[in-house]
Amino acid sequence: MNSEFTVRPMRPGELELVLEWARQEGWNPGLDDSLAFHDADPSGFFVGAIGEVPVGSISVVKYGDSFAFLGLYIVHPDFRGKGYGKAIWNAGMASAEGRTIGLDGVEAQQPSYRKAGFEPAYKTIRFGGIAKPAPQSPQLAQAVSDKTDGIARYDSSIFPASRPEFISAWCTSRKGRKSAVVRKSGKIRGYGTIRRCYEGYKIGPLFAADADTAAALVAQLVTEANGARIFIDVPADNAEAIALAEAIGLEPVLETMRMYRGQAPVIPLKNVYGVTTLELG
Repeated sequence: MNSEFTVRPMRPGELELVLEWARQEGWNPGLDDSLAFHDADPSGFFVGAIGEVPVGSISVVKYGDSFAFLGLYIVHPDFRGKGYGKAIWNAGMASAEGRTIGLDGVEAQQPSYRKAGFEPAYKTIRFGGIAKPAPQSPQLAQAVSDKTDGIARYDSSIFPASRPEFISAWCTSRKGRKSAVVRKSGKIRGYGTIRRCYEGYKIGPLFAADADTAAALVAQLVTEANGARIFIDVPADNAEAIALAEAIGLEPVLETMRMYRGQAPVIPLKNVYGVTTLELG
């Protein structure tokens, strides 16, 4: 390992660099993900650098005092096999000491994560394709306004921790990004976001009280894609979510495993029709 190698917090502009590495790895991040990612936990992003040159990365985003999520674990191909990845991993894990840590791992990496103390919780299937119109629903989805406090409270009933700063940034409408919410008698029944990615669009999260609500959200969100490919990461245990993805013409393209080190949180997967992101949980 180079004697000038250090692991340090990311500096301005480096998260965009790492997301470009993620694109090169085929992970297909959103075009403007860095804005909301940073707001989730500004202290949660690290690079390994030789001198001033970043060669690898990890994010361990902390949601409160008990939960964190690991992603963006990348060593640039030119610097692999030199021990940098292990040092970056160790620094990232240490930053969330005492918390349950989650991640989404592809099959090839799952044995390594098991050795590091992560245990499988449930499989996630990425569905992709050109979306057909969603099934008719008696619910009606509306665009999200600037006020996201209610959505953040609803989100925290499904996601393992409260993340209001992230939700505020994630649900902000701008070019290539749209969020929708379904309310009934004034109460939120579900919400979702679609965003432009390097290839097509991704829907996530897609949280809903039932299949009709999820269908109403999808019907609203897919119009943003204007015929481009759409991807949704669906928990394999949610049969209704899989049925909805198939109903709009999507097919499986990738599988990952949600894994946790520490006490696995209890998540109502029946309400998760689409995971937020594989990087932040």
